[in-house]
Amino acid sequence: MKDQHLSLGRLQERHSRELFQDDGLQTVTSAEQKKVEESISKAIHAHLEDHKMTRPMLLREQHIAYLTEGLQHLSDVYETLDASRPWLCFWLLHSLDLLNHPLSPDLSSDVCKFISRCQNPTGGFAGGPGQQAHLAPTYAAVNALCVIGTQEAYDVIDREKLLGFLYSLRQGDGSFQMHEGGEVDVRSIYCAASVASLTNIITPDLFEGTCDWVVRCQSWEGGLGGLSGLEAHGGYTFCGLAALVILKGQHRLNMRSLLRWACGRQMRMEGGFQGRCNKLVDGCYSFWQAGILHLIQQTLIQEGDPAVGVGGWMFEQRALQEFLLLCCQCPTGGLLDKPDKLGDFYHTCYCLSGLSIAQHFSCVSPPLDLIIGGAHNTLAETHPVYNVAPQKVDRALGYFRALSRSGRPHSSSTRPAL
Repeated sequence: MKDQHLSLGRLQERHSRELFQDDGLQTVTSAEQKKVEESISKAIHAHLEDHKMTRPMLLREQHIAYLTEGLQHLSDVYETLDASRPWLCFWLLHSLDLLNHPLSPDLSSDVCKFISRCQNPTGGFAGGPGQQAHLAPTYAAVNALCVIGTQEAYDVIDREKLLGFLYSLRQGDGSFQMHEGGEVDVRSIYCAASVASLTNIITPDLFEGTCDWVVRCQSWEGGLGGLSGLEAHGGYTFCGLAALVILKGQHRLNMRSLLRWACGRQMRMEGGFQGRCNKLVDGCYSFWQAGILHLIQQTLIQEGDPAVGVGGWMFEQRALQEFLLLCCQCPTGGLLDKPDKLGDFYHTCYCLSGLSIAQHFSCVSPPLDLIIGGAHNTLAETHPVYNVAPQKVDRALGYFRALSRSGRPHSSSTRPAL
């Protein structure tokens, strides 16, 4: 493991040359970009004044306190997320897992019981008890249960009804609705492929035509849009590529074009990623875009591409870590979009997930680690497809495969096995 104590890249003379140049023609977006760069510079210099040293530190204890409090009590600020409660569970649980902070058995059991109440009687999970089943909270619920990783957690999932729910949303062209009568886009395909693969309920025809549908979403830019013909976007690109990896169809994309687009999303001055061309940096894209680049590099290595190295990721790992540690941490706990924004559980989860990818180059064995600021900052690894710890993905896959082979019921009900 490389323990990087060298001076910050953000302080080197060449860094000032990366400031945005509007060529004397100011626009709304150029003015906003300059404001962000000023806030980045202020955050870096404030760190130096406060700490009298250049080593950025992960505020581990503060983040753990913030997250554990959130698992047990939420302020009324979060009432707008009443239809996203399994998401809150996943963001909190996965963040604590990345920070290597174990949950007590009682708290894990309480979360399992709550998520069980979100399961719809006809299959899938809703955003809260008594609400309509929806693919997004279904993905979040399954991921949260896999993070917990106990038999109680696994047995919450009624796999037969989950499969029926997925079939009810499947469209004739291979796409999926997000919910009954709902929208269709790349997110729904990723959510469906993720939960079906983790719980081992993929059937020969469930995803027939799905890879064709996703490949058509690759735009002229190289990234993927939510639908065919739309602008390339980091979140949709991750969902499309990760779904294709699950379904073994990633080789059908123009990978070089995708690589060029993804590499271009890392901001030169800030070090973090933007979601689309001509947009501002946002901490959450530290995972969505770094995850894309992880999957691209993995694919190119599998194809034997001689131009692809195995010494690190195809993005500036050091710059991303510095951005997250210096500009995206709230002193009282939690991570945020960018300086001058408020922290929240969503950004905490995806900033930490991106930081984990930037620290661990896992395309070789053993992984090559690059930890900025010292070993104290080390996070656990996360899986680039599911965004759950790799060992917990393996445990879930092993459990549900064994369950199918044994002929045991696939939920705590008496339903027959698949």
